[in-house]
Amino acid sequence: MLTPTRDPTMRRPWLPLALVGLALPVALAAQAATADSLATVAAAAPAAIATTTDSLARVANTNAVAAGVAVNFVWTLVAGFLVMLMQLGFAMVETGFTRAKNAAHTVTMNFMVYGVAMIAYWACGFAIQAGGLGPILTLGQTAETATLTKAVSVTLGGHSWNLMGYSGFFLSGVNYTAAIFTYFLFQMVFMDTTATIPTGVLAERWKFASFLGLSLFIGGIIYPLYANWVWGGGWLSQLGSNLGLGHGHVDFAGSSVVHLTGGVIGLVTGRLLGARRGKYGPNGQVNAIPGHNIPMAIFGTFVLCFGWFGFNAGSTLAGTDLRIGVVAANTMLAGAAGSITAMIYMWARYGKPDPSMLANGMLAGLVAITAPCAFVTAPVAVLIGSISGVLVCWAVYFVERTLRIDDPVGAIAVHGVNGAWGVLALGLFADGTYGDGWNGVAGGVRGLFYGDAAQLGAQVIGIGTNIIAVGAMTFVAWRIIGVVVGGHRVSVEAEELGLDLPEVGALAYPDATNISSSVVLASSVPGTKKAAA
Repeated sequence: MLTPTRDPTMRRPWLPLALVGLALPVALAAQAATADSLATVAAAAPAAIATTTDSLARVANTNAVAAGVAVNFVWTLVAGFLVMLMQLGFAMVETGFTRAKNAAHTVTMNFMVYGVAMIAYWACGFAIQAGGLGPILTLGQTAETATLTKAVSVTLGGHSWNLMGYSGFFLSGVNYTAAIFTYFLFQMVFMDTTATIPTGVLAERWKFASFLGLSLFIGGIIYPLYANWVWGGGWLSQLGSNLGLGHGHVDFAGSSVVHLTGGVIGLVTGRLLGARRGKYGPNGQVNAIPGHNIPMAIFGTFVLCFGWFGFNAGSTLAGTDLRIGVVAANTMLAGAAGSITAMIYMWARYGKPDPSMLANGMLAGLVAITAPCAFVTAPVAVLIGSISGVLVCWAVYFVERTLRIDDPVGAIAVHGVNGAWGVLALGLFADGTYGDGWNGVAGGVRGLFYGDAAQLGAQVIGIGTNIIAVGAMTFVAWRIIGVVVGGHRVSVEAEELGLDLPEVGALAYPDATNISSSVVLASSVPGTKKAAA
């Protein structure tokens, strides 16, 4: 028979109570001692604790700010790298849209414009554009640490108007800082996009020496001056703070500063240089001169689409600005809409969709959304792109048939016309949800349809200024270059042979024995005469 095991405490029921009774005073005493110790420490050094708390908060805040600035640095640099990749896209598009006998010449211009215009911009262009910009807040500068603080200005009507900067030549002196170098890289690749646009307009008849000269003028003077007026604290950006015209001329990522500028340069120089041999017949008919590699041009368009994310979203200069999501999505939507409406227009009017126009339709949508991308809704972005797709088709034919300017790649229509449209679109559709403090004006940027007609006025002034000022500077530069290099146009023999050997000394396709230089007469293209009417 098993005997139940008994707990010893059960024979002494008072033992647990005694143990608890003994433990409780000890625990209370220990707690009291600890509390007294903490109280003593707190009473003895309240200032030290407060100081420690403040120091930790300051350190945490400083670390958070530093982390944000570091993110902004990386974002701005990566975006700049993406925009630099667009040089490849432009090279492919322009080379594909021109004839095989000029392919080496065309691609060499697209290659060398990068280095030539960059050096001019480094030497003086950056200082002219950004020398009076002030602190670059997203890259960690403050009013006390800013180095781009020198601007030429005039006083009119009781207001100071900035005309150009003059700090940052050769990136030397006080501008030898990480923030300034990062900003220079990002702004330089934007300038180089502008310098690339005329190489498409003037392809297949332009002397290489003249190309070099114009690239120097664009990088050193023409682009920087207008960019200063819009992005460098110049007078167009001051129209809001000085005259109450909205937020001044607003261009988020370059519809006017980059694309309209390049389009105007192309328009002026295209008129001065004249058309390619065979483009216009003796009776005034417009003849087609097909490009030699449409797939190359389409591939280049995809490269440009990818780079455009850096172009537009990178213009926040801040990876910490979550508006980059809106900017990127709007950019993508507008480009897609442009390609679709261009396809519909060409198919409906000419019976075929035309791959070259599809590419230009997509690029036109991207150009137009570049100014308003941060300020509009997604449906409006699609609307802007859709209008661009039709507009570019109309503009291509207007330029070559009404203005009688030969533009082999349609750059004037894509960049000039749609750059202007994008700037106007901002003045119409900006909805006020973004841009508080833009150009020193409180409140979000609003267009005509959202209550601010004055913003549209500032946009129109910016477009008119670009056409007049950039056009005039281009005309003067063209005349100077012509004197220095002995004219702008290649000889008749060189143009007929192809510019590869005469101008750059190398054939793009040395193994090809039958390089076509065909001109398709208008009378041989079904529907051409009807379209011309």
